[in-house]
Amino acid sequence: MSRSQLVPGVEVVAVPGRGLAVRTVQGEFLSVRTGDADVEALLSRLSGTAADEPDDELDRIVRAFEGAGYLAGEARRPRWPADRRDIRLLGDTVLTEPLAALLRALGAEPRTAAHGSTSPSPDDLSTGDPAAVVWCLDGPVPEGLWDTADRLPERGIAWLRCHREGWQAYIEPLAAAAGDVTSAHVRARRLAATPAHRELAAYWSGPRTSGAPVHLTAPAAGLLAALLADDLSRWITGATDTDALPARRRLRRVDLRTLTVTEHPVLPVPDVARMPKQAG
Repeated sequence: MSRSQLVPGVEVVAVPGRGLAVRTVQGEFLSVRTGDADVEALLSRLSGTAADEPDDELDRIVRAFEGAGYLAGEARRPRWPADRRDIRLLGDTVLTEPLAALLRALGAEPRTAAHGSTSPSPDDLSTGDPAAVVWCLDGPVPEGLWDTADRLPERGIAWLRCHREGWQAYIEPLAAAAGDVTSAHVRARRLAATPAHRELAAYWSGPRTSGAPVHLTAPAAGLLAALLADDLSRWITGATDTDALPARRRLRRVDLRTLTVTEHPVLPVPDVARMPKQAG
């Protein structure tokens, strides 16, 4: 017989004097009406330790859990595909090292490469035909550095990136196909969204005067690496994206002082239409 099992994050608790309650992945508690069902048998089913032997009352409750999306059955998060394990990492080691460790634990085979101050050629970025390129900068993005990488999705290579601006870090949307959000789109959207667009553009282009440098702590670097690894893993394995915003349309801003993450929707910027020809 098949086995039922609660999805990760869903738990059932016995409440004294009130029966069973289910804690959802959102942290909410919902009462469970068990009727005449054997509670111990129900808990055995939901934990996956007992096969689904025929029982009308238990079957009713299990179907209700399944209909609510609380059961995983035999499903598990897909493994990393063997033919897409090659992931190329570029950028600063304070970020690429923890990211590489996480990707290896997930089943990928990351390759770390150095980067210069100029945009590499498309052939350099796609050497070895990696499944994805991830670029992490412990500082602002120099003008034009990511221009070539923005064209990687057109070659069938996924493109993911992050960078730091002072005590704020930005994890940009994963681009996996032509028409997805690129780094150029994010820059344009950010400039359009702030009244200080001239100042922001000047900050990006430099030069910048600063005092004591900002140093990424291990927890901050680990958080950025974990968010990047999760986005990449979900896309490459086809796992369901459970967040309110899809990863390919989401810009994350991380406050490196408090490790607070905020999400902002972002869309591609359409090409500017050509001016119509003047009559005559």
